[in-house]
Amino acid sequence: MKIAIALEDGHVSLHFGHAPVFRVFETDGNKILGHQDHPNPGHAPGVIPRWLSGMAVDVIIAGGMGPRAEELFKEAGVRPVIGARGEAEEVARA
Repeated sequence: MKIAIALEDGHVSLHFGHAPVFRVFETDGNKILGHQDHPNPGHAPGVIPRWLSGMAVDVIIAGGMGPRAEELFKEAGVRPVIGARGEAEEVARA
């Protein structure tokens, strides 16, 4: 499974669209196999959902997200998890 976390200074960003970086974790059950950081491709409607879907991301975790963005992620086959707080690896393990 691939889990993307919207990051700002190593912690979950309060708003996914403004996050400078997305960290994509590759997991196997509860085990993190590795991760890669990707710069935000731009904050325009639908860009990030299509981009993460193209990387075969299964889940996007962010502190906050608007209802339209949440809908676009679902349409792209990426499950949004909203309201997360904390350091990226801790959140990915949860």
